[in-house]
Amino acid sequence: MLSGTITRSRSFKSPAGIAHCVIMLEHKSQCFEAEMLRSVYCQIQVILSGERFESVTDKLKIGVDIEVQGFIALQQSRNGQNRLVIHAENVELKT
Repeated sequence: MLSGTITRSRSFKSPAGIAHCVIMLEHKSQCFEAEMLRSVYCQIQVILSGERFESVTDKLKIGVDIEVQGFIALQQSRNGQNRLVIHAENVELKT
């Protein structure tokens, strides 16, 4: 589970007709590690696939805060670089 703010969003359908929404999620928080306060920051791509997300896709705009549950997978880009992405299983709007 990860929460954050959407910084990019795009929707499209695959050649097979499956709806996809790809967003960039920016997470900022603070937590304690070894009894010291630590700032946490990351950006990660989130992929929402299938009909169950079609009703929420139009609300996933830049600046919207969300919480995502899903699984992490390795994705290889067209230029051959690997990156971790989250494949969403559940999305909750926070704003």
